[in-house]
Amino acid sequence: MDQGYINARVRGMYRSLLSPDELRALLLRPDLDTLVAELRKTSYQREIETACIRGSGITCLEAALRSHLVRTCRKILRMFGDDRAARYVRLFLNRWDVHNLKAILRGKNIHSPANEIQECLVPAGTLDEATLQELVNQPDVRDVINLLATWRIDYARAFTPHIEEWSRSRELLVMEHALDQYYFDYARIAVQGKSEEAVVLRRLVGTEIDVTNLKTVITFIRDGVRIEDGIHFLLDGGGALPKKVLEGMIQDGTLPVALKRLERTPYAFLMHRCEETPTCGPHSNLIKELDRYLVRQGASLYRSNPLSVTVVIGFLYFFLAEVTNLRIIARCRDAGLSDEELEAELIHV
Repeated sequence: MDQGYINARVRGMYRSLLSPDELRALLLRPDLDTLVAELRKTSYQREIETACIRGSGITCLEAALRSHLVRTCRKILRMFGDDRAARYVRLFLNRWDVHNLKAILRGKNIHSPANEIQECLVPAGTLDEATLQELVNQPDVRDVINLLATWRIDYARAFTPHIEEWSRSRELLVMEHALDQYYFDYARIAVQGKSEEAVVLRRLVGTEIDVTNLKTVITFIRDGVRIEDGIHFLLDGGGALPKKVLEGMIQDGTLPVALKRLERTPYAFLMHRCEETPTCGPHSNLIKELDRYLVRQGASLYRSNPLSVTVVIGFLYFFLAEVTNLRIIARCRDAGLSDEELEAELIHV
């Protein structure tokens, strides 16, 4: 199908995203009930009405947002055939597979009830709802991996070489790192080439690797992980941050010192954020800043070459920001947080 035609359809979908005035109206809702009522007037109406039949409150709203996200992603994927552009879009959507597999493994690792794990899943990638449900039904981490291998699902290749190491340490980070490395190795191969699209998407993949590595480093510094223990969990293929810089950050041992190594990189904003408070503030705030940065970088592709598939990928990041913001509004209202606290959590793109 003609990419220009697809992009025109996606621009129509972009116009259906919530306007600043609509988002402001949602921010002014004082509780969940009025928030749900306001969302009934938007493109989320269908999913809100279906979800409200099955539940209420935050559970209803979360289910509606997940359903709307999945339906939109599926709609976009159906626009494509089986060409290079389609593979690029699937590359972005398959990040949901990584999210879902991590959620299942984490849930099984701490023996969470199946329904709680299910509520964390977003079947917008290769793994559909039925497949994910069967994985959730497995009794433990090893059985989840065995089922992936039995079904010959590609992601099993990420896990099987590391089963012995995980069995000895019981550190789930072993499996999570293996899954990330498998996905990013695939992604880097998928965006090879000299075309404009390949160059732009390769830069975005490198940014995501950098962000993932920085989040790992920040967590390791918080937990006091030694360099010799942490070095194995850094991903290859980052864009602006060589492993040597990341290793040095872990070795520094404190965030104010470690973040100074980012001064001449695109991630210097973390250093400036750290300087705002004597203790660098909660580590989670720095991780949120990285998530926001990645979404903004992805969304910027929407305004790239009007005949490129990068427009579609940029839209998906805008859409992700919208759904994330709606979840933030819902959770803050459910928790009774102030308007100022809510505003500080939002992603602006």
